[in-house]
Amino acid sequence: MNSNHRKQLQEKLWASAQQLRANGSLKLNEISEPILGLIFLKFADVRFKRVKKNIVAEQSATYSVRSRPVTPDHYKAQGVLYIPERSTYSYLMNLSEGENLGKAINEAMKTIEEQNRELAGILPQNYTAIAKSADENNRILITLLKNFNQIPDDIEGDAFGEIYEYFLGEFARAEGQKGGEFFTPQPIVKLLVEILEPYHGKIYDPACGSGGMFVHSARFVQEHMTGGKNVMAGVGIYGQEKGESNLRVAKMNLAIHGLSGKIELANSFYEDMHDSLGKFDFVLANPPFNVKGKDKNQQMIIDPARLHGDKRYVYGLPLTGKNEISNANYLWMQMFASALSPKGRAGFVMANSASDAGNAEKEIRKKMVEQGFVDVVISVGTNMFLNATLSCTLWFFDKSKINTPRQNQILLINAQDIFTVIDRAHNTWTDEQIQEIASIVRRYRQEEDAGKYEDTKGRCKVVTLDDVRANDYSLNPGRYIEIIENEMDDVNFDARMHELMAEFTSLTSEAHQLERKIIDDWKKIL
Repeated sequence: MNSNHRKQLQEKLWASAQQLRANGSLKLNEISEPILGLIFLKFADVRFKRVKKNIVAEQSATYSVRSRPVTPDHYKAQGVLYIPERSTYSYLMNLSEGENLGKAINEAMKTIEEQNRELAGILPQNYTAIAKSADENNRILITLLKNFNQIPDDIEGDAFGEIYEYFLGEFARAEGQKGGEFFTPQPIVKLLVEILEPYHGKIYDPACGSGGMFVHSARFVQEHMTGGKNVMAGVGIYGQEKGESNLRVAKMNLAIHGLSGKIELANSFYEDMHDSLGKFDFVLANPPFNVKGKDKNQQMIIDPARLHGDKRYVYGLPLTGKNEISNANYLWMQMFASALSPKGRAGFVMANSASDAGNAEKEIRKKMVEQGFVDVVISVGTNMFLNATLSCTLWFFDKSKINTPRQNQILLINAQDIFTVIDRAHNTWTDEQIQEIASIVRRYRQEEDAGKYEDTKGRCKVVTLDDVRANDYSLNPGRYIEIIENEMDDVNFDARMHELMAEFTSLTSEAHQLERKIIDDWKKIL
C-alpha cells in the first residue's frame, strides 16, 4: 500500500468516526478509547492470522504423522499476541444481530488480556456503555466493526501504526488544548529524536501521554540498525503517566508498533517509579506547560511540602514569596536533568516563557547553565500544535559535554521562519526542514561528515556562558540572534506575518514576566 492509498484509508476511516459523532449523542472524545481499542484488535487479529498460517504449516511439516498442539507460546515466541477464536475480529463480525455485541467485545478484550498478561488492565472493556440504549449501542459497534474491517489483511505493521497515530492526532485535536498533553505533533517528536540520536540505551519519558516519543525513538533506531535485529534488543522504554486512560492508550500504541516497555501510572511531581536518578541515556518529553502550584480557585495542584527532600530537585524549588510553586516548568526540567546518566542527553518541549522566567525560576536556570549541560535551545514558530496557536521552545541537555570545550557553549537556533503551511491554523515541518535544523546541531557537535559549523545571521549562534551571564541568564534565542530584515513582497508575506506574530507572542510573554516581577518586588518592599 503506497503513501497515497494509506492517506486515503486513514481519512476514510476517520470520516466514519466523524459520521458517528454527527448521527449520535456522543462526543468524539468519549469514544476515543473504544475506537482505538477496535483498531488495536483488528491489528492484533491480522498479525495473529498471518503467523498462524506459518505455524500450522511448520507444525505439519515437522510432525507429519502426529502434529503437536499449537499453544500461545508459539505465537509469543514470534512477538505476536495470542488471540482465542471467540476474540478474533472475524468472530465478532459474524455474530448475529440479536447478540449483545458490546458484551461480546468486552469478553474478547478480557480473554486477550488473560492470554497475554503484559496487556492486563490495558484494553478497553466498556463497550456496553457507548450508548444509552442497547439497540443504539449495537448499531454503533456494528458500524465501527464494519468500517475498520476495511483495513486489508495484507497491510503492513507500519501502516497500522500510522492509522493509530493518525487517530491519536485527530482525537487530540478534538480534545482542544488538553489534547496537547496527550499528543505531540510528529514533526516536533522527529526533530527531538534526530537531535538526540538514541541509537541504543534506556529512554525515559515521565509525562509520556500516548507514547509517541517512544514510538519515534524506536523508529529512529530501526532505521539505523543493521542485521535485522529486533529494536527492543537495543532499547529500553520507561515512562510515567498520571492519566489512566492515557496510560492504556500508550501501552496499546507500543503494542501496535511491536514494542514493549515499563510505563507506570504515577504523578511524576511526587513519584519516581523507576528510581530515575542518573539512570537513563535519553529523556524525551512534552510536559504540560506553565502548571501553577494553585489553580484560579486557589486549590492546591502541586504541594511543595511533598517535594522537599526529593533528590530530583537538586537545584531548588520554584517558590513564590508565599511559599507556593510558581510554575512547574523548572520542576520538569530538573526531573529530566537528574534522570540522565553521565553521558545522557535530554530533549523536551517547553513554554517560551521558561527561557526568560525570573525570580526562583531564574535561579534554577542559572545553576543549570553554570553546571554546563544546557546544550541547545531552539525557538519554534506558531501553529505547530494541533490545538494551540502559540509558539514553543525545544531544549536539549547533554551531560557528556561537561568537562569538554563545549561545556562553556550553548547553541541557540531561531527556527521560527522554518515551516510548511498546512492550513491557516496549522503548520508543519517537512523531513527536509527537520534535517535542515538537525544538521545545524550536528555541525555544532562536530559530528563526523557533518561539515563545519558557522554562526548564521538570523538562524543560529553559539553563545558562551559569559554571554549568557551578561544577559541575566536569558536563553531566549531572540536576544542573541540578529534577525535578517527582508523587503516585503507577495511571495514571503505569509512567512513574514508568521515571524511577526511569533515575535509579538514572545515579547508579550516577556512583558508579562516583567510585570509579575515588578509586582513581586513591590510586595517585598511594602
